[in-house]
Amino acid sequence: MLREIVLDTETTGTDHAKGDRVIEIGCVELLNHIPTGKSYHVYINPECPVSPGAFAVHGLSDEFLKDKPVFAAIADEFAEFVRDARLVIHNAAFDIGFLNAEFARTGHTRFNLPDAVDTLSMARRKHPGAANNLDALCTRYGIDNSRRTKHGALLDAEILAEVYIELIGGQQVGFDLSLRPAARGRAAARGQIAAQDARPRTLISRLTEAERAAHEAFIQSLGPNTLWREYLGETTPEAS
Repeated sequence: MLREIVLDTETTGTDHAKGDRVIEIGCVELLNHIPTGKSYHVYINPECPVSPGAFAVHGLSDEFLKDKPVFAAIADEFAEFVRDARLVIHNAAFDIGFLNAEFARTGHTRFNLPDAVDTLSMARRKHPGAANNLDALCTRYGIDNSRRTKHGALLDAEILAEVYIELIGGQQVGFDLSLRPAARGRAAARGQIAAQDARPRTLISRLTEAERAAHEAFIQSLGPNTLWREYLGETTPEAS
């Protein structure tokens, strides 16, 4: 069973080495490339100001974040949610750099960048020379991103999960083993209904007595050895 976590963050700025911090984390769980419906989302008090440039991107203000938990308070639950999963991130070096800087402060095990799937690198290999930001990929793959008026970690993770499935070739649901349990149940129910529909049913004849008599007269006119009699399982006194 392949467990993956599609992850996105929002930050106070663009450089964790200069003191910028994580202010939002959004995660979506996949099992064998299928969303399970499980997610993780948290806003974080960075204990430092949000830069004007970052605020223009995500709209998360100092006032909004001031009563949110600090990273140390959520580090254990976040680490547990992503434990033993492969991370899927758009521009993985950016998010992992920020998260590892936070983990360095809390003493948690840091992420190993080469272990993550970088969808930006995947997109660049698949579409060289084209725009490969998240909005451009949504347009290319026909994914609805109309709700994305501002960057938001959970929404972006949900959208990225759809993009990721397209990048790896599209969702394969032809085999029951690849379906989520609920989907397998629905597929089984559909199979039962189909089986019921396939059962033999007695058909009501719509022939009138006159039509039936005319047909019998036609068969009689063909003689006692006509193939019609064999197909119908009938014999005549003359043929017996």
